[in-house]
Amino acid sequence: MQSNAAQPEQPILSVKDLKVHFALGGGFFNRTVRHVKAVDGVSFDLKPGETLGIVGESGCGKSTLGRAVLQLISPSDGQVVWLGNDITGLPSKDMRAHRQNMQIIFQDPLASLNPRRTIGDIIAEPLLTFHPELNKAQRKKKVQQMMEKVGLLPQMINRYPHEFSGGQCQRIGIARAMILQPKLIVCDEPVSALDVSIQAQIINLLTELQKEFGMSLLFISHDLSVVRHVSHRVMVLYLGKIMELADKEEIYRSPKHPYTQALISAVPIPDPDLEKHKNSIVLKGDLPSPINPPSGCVFRTRCPYAEEQCRETVPVLEGVTASHQVACVKWTELGRGS
Repeated sequence: MQSNAAQPEQPILSVKDLKVHFALGGGFFNRTVRHVKAVDGVSFDLKPGETLGIVGESGCGKSTLGRAVLQLISPSDGQVVWLGNDITGLPSKDMRAHRQNMQIIFQDPLASLNPRRTIGDIIAEPLLTFHPELNKAQRKKKVQQMMEKVGLLPQMINRYPHEFSGGQCQRIGIARAMILQPKLIVCDEPVSALDVSIQAQIINLLTELQKEFGMSLLFISHDLSVVRHVSHRVMVLYLGKIMELADKEEIYRSPKHPYTQALISAVPIPDPDLEKHKNSIVLKGDLPSPINPPSGCVFRTRCPYAEEQCRETVPVLEGVTASHQVACVKWTELGRGS
């Protein structure tokens, strides 16, 4: 007798214990003597149509993680499983077959566009690579259709990047990423270089495109307000390690890790009276060097609750609920967010 129970949705992407360590030379004969541990044992799944927000301060490994998922940077260890296939370390020739389903939107919109090419040529370039059977008229039609979807006038197709504003250049970058209708887009801080009013437009555009095309997003940002608006789940990184991973509403309502609590307490409140009287958690010190991270919990040097066991024990992700995980040996003892 067959069961009528719904099968759990299979992840489109599975990252398992991913590490990206960059070797540093030194000493005699420039031998490798140290490593920068940019990403150090990250694991997560991404479902079809889901947005996973990746947050953390500068230098925590967010962008490196995104590029390692796309195999733009070779991982040192771990696995990246894409649509059931292990693509970790695939040669460029073999990886090419997956590229049309995995795209990226860069942080600096103008710097990511070739100034010598028209925006029509820039957006059409992926079509030339993956759909050589299309003729010039067919490519132009697809490009103009995508330009309309991202809010650009089709008659601007022969203009150059310098003729556009920062927000318009980011729309061009989004059109280039979307032209092949990929299943995954890594958004590497796509709005951090834009004015606040333009940020909202780009975020709303990405949300609308996701609803229409059903792609998954890895949304990298240091702005927790933006991440809350666009994400389904949120992952907090610190020194290349996951501190907390949970559904959006749960992590903002009840953060368990001291680092997450500090990040959320720093988010501005629109009401001036509430902002004036809110309790902010100020972390002391700077982010430690990923060349020589602290022993035990990497956050312990800045954690107000750190004890001797934090120096000796490397915390692992523990389940708070079915949709909430935290890497802290003291999370059950902390009063806030309990």
